[in-house]
Amino acid sequence: MSLSSLIENHGYWLLALGCLLEGETILLMAGFAAHRGYLDPLAVFVIAAVCGFAGDQFWFWLGRRHGAAALARWPSLGRQSQRLHQGLERYQSWFIVGVRFAYGLRVAGPLWLGSMPISWTRFTLFNALGALVWAGLIGGLGWFFGEAAQAMLGRMQHAEGWLLAGLGMAGAAWWLLRRRARQ
Repeated sequence: MSLSSLIENHGYWLLALGCLLEGETILLMAGFAAHRGYLDPLAVFVIAAVCGFAGDQFWFWLGRRHGAAALARWPSLGRQSQRLHQGLERYQSWFIVGVRFAYGLRVAGPLWLGSMPISWTRFTLFNALGALVWAGLIGGLGWFFGEAAQAMLGRMQHAEGWLLAGLGMAGAAWWLLRRRARQ
């Protein structure tokens, strides 16, 4: 089975799963794959935006229901809580959009926001806006990485598998380092 058929057969559901969770690395890879013609760029954008939105909505509602217990269970969330609370007081709407871009807060941010007295309609509206911006920006970075790689390497088809594997390994290493830093 070739790399292109693996991506074409499994790329969309892996993108959906990844964007329900953290998502940046897999979205970068999907943007790269879309540039190479393995995935449809519009489908990548739509899947990333919808799943990114749905994932944050889930964490928000979980925070609504169990926010105080989650903050007590994970002290690292409690330590970041003061910094987040100050930003939330000043820029509530834009804070909702920006929390998905903040290092280490992709899951914790919506969970924490759910425990705050924020209107669920306000969160939903600005979460949707944030998901659209996030999908376009991160997916676009993956696309432009593909463009840059193509410009540097020309039409060397045999190198794209190594590039994609390297990007995947770098993303996995970044995710593991972030996970360890949170623990």
